[in-house]
Amino acid sequence: MEHFWSNAVLFSKTLPILSTSKIKGLSIAALLLKGVLLCAQSVSQFGTLPVVNFNMGLARGWEVNLKWETRQLMATLVDGECINCSPEFTLSDQSLIVAKKVGLSSKLAAGYLLRIRGTEIFQRSIQQFSVVQRLSSMRLAHRFAADQTFGGGDPTEWRLRYRLGTELPLNGQEADPKELYLKINNEYLGSWQGNDSDLEIRLVPVLGYLFTDKNKLEFGLDYRIDSFLANEARQ
Repeated sequence: MEHFWSNAVLFSKTLPILSTSKIKGLSIAALLLKGVLLCAQSVSQFGTLPVVNFNMGLARGWEVNLKWETRQLMATLVDGECINCSPEFTLSDQSLIVAKKVGLSSKLAAGYLLRIRGTEIFQRSIQQFSVVQRLSSMRLAHRFAADQTFGGGDPTEWRLRYRLGTELPLNGQEADPKELYLKINNEYLGSWQGNDSDLEIRLVPVLGYLFTDKNKLEFGLDYRIDSFLANEARQ
């Protein structure tokens, strides 16, 4: 936990340059983080999650999203003790999502993900529904999703997910091209595979750079609490 809180202290030094409304948004995220930490069981993992995201708008409300991300595990804690504190590359994901606007701020989407983890290859089908709330100086995004993962010689894994995301521009009322923004995602994930089931909580603070209205680069920390029902943390 020491490494994580040192990052949190550095992050808190940016507060004086933010408006009061943005500080309120950060306070919400901090409360979510506090709740996640208080619920911690035995296994916690810290890592980085670089993401390259490309969006393309099509006619009649259709959109296509292409994403490439990698995950590096930085530390694994068991009962507060670091048992693996050396950086380790864990996996790479490439995904294609096709979405259709079904309201002013809601979308239905489906897609495909290819995951490479070591010498193993996994395939995943994805279905999701998302709603965005635009507030005066921040944006809240709700995502409800289901996915099914095949491969690796294992039984099919079924998952249900809910994610709450907060996006805050670091300059002005909203992020414009060539500007930085902060995004914090808090996700709850239930999974079933064969006779096993588990619950996972994820917190991913992300610093992003907006190249254009459709293209951006994001870099964040991946913090997750696993093993509420199972005996070990998944990758």
